[in-house]
Amino acid sequence: MADLRVTLGTLTLNNPVLAAAGTFGYGVEFARAVRLEQLGGLIVKTLTRLPREGNPPPRLAETPSGMLNAVGLQNIGLDAFLREKLPLLRLAKTPVIVSILGESADDVTAMAGQLDRADGVSAIELNLSCPNILSHGPGRHLMVAQDAEATGAMVRMACAATRKPVIAKLSPDVTDLAPIAQAAERAGAAALSLVNTFVGMSLDPATRRSRLGRLTGGLSGPAIRPLAVYRVWYTAQTVRIPVIGLGGIVRAEDAVEFFLAGASAVAVGTANFADPRAPVRVLRGLERYLRRARLDSLESLRGAINRL
Repeated sequence: MADLRVTLGTLTLNNPVLAAAGTFGYGVEFARAVRLEQLGGLIVKTLTRLPREGNPPPRLAETPSGMLNAVGLQNIGLDAFLREKLPLLRLAKTPVIVSILGESADDVTAMAGQLDRADGVSAIELNLSCPNILSHGPGRHLMVAQDAEATGAMVRMACAATRKPVIAKLSPDVTDLAPIAQAAERAGAAALSLVNTFVGMSLDPATRRSRLGRLTGGLSGPAIRPLAVYRVWYTAQTVRIPVIGLGGIVRAEDAVEFFLAGASAVAVGTANFADPRAPVRVLRGLERYLRRARLDSLESLRGAINRL
């Protein structure tokens, strides 16, 4: 068997296939359908310091080869997660990565500090790039991940509050990912997660309204995979820290694209809605691919593009 172990800072995963944030709930909901210990790790849906109701429905809209979502980070809040969900996740024997979004610098510091003290949390993913909480019109604000200085500041605050690895989740909706990725690296990020969803719209000609309960949402699914693979390839050449690739992974061959582009690990997202076992299917297919290619480690595959 090929060696599938992956290191993200001080965190070692038994295999490189994770369940992506926002598509796998808090993890415990999937325990009856999936043996969670088979995953390289699971990233719980993004938590805020206080409970959040999210956006008005409808929150999902199907698109060609993809999906728009405008959930708006509905979640139970960090305190409730630590009290109600984390004790159950400790039984799963798989690394738990907690995704957080701080609405202020103080929020980020407080949440990272709480998670630092929490038994059973392996790493923190800092969501700097959720597109479906953006405001529109005059005075609209940008995502943190659209500004290198703001990204560096948020990552620095999180890293100062915890000894656990901090993973910065970045937005694809920028002119150049390199300076933002490098700012996160300089600030102490152990790894980068690329890419979050793309900002998109879907309008109903009959009603002349958005098909979502708000004007825009985040586009995910196979439709974005070529765009995501390119951004992983481009960014992996500009930083020394590992990159977790995600965006439209449905099959093992999709994951291989990201590894060839330079990713150290991958996260399966939208595919989980159709099949909760999608990450395990991807993992088994990856094992078969490595056997057929006679590769004894995943590292042999990473960045191994045959040039034209």
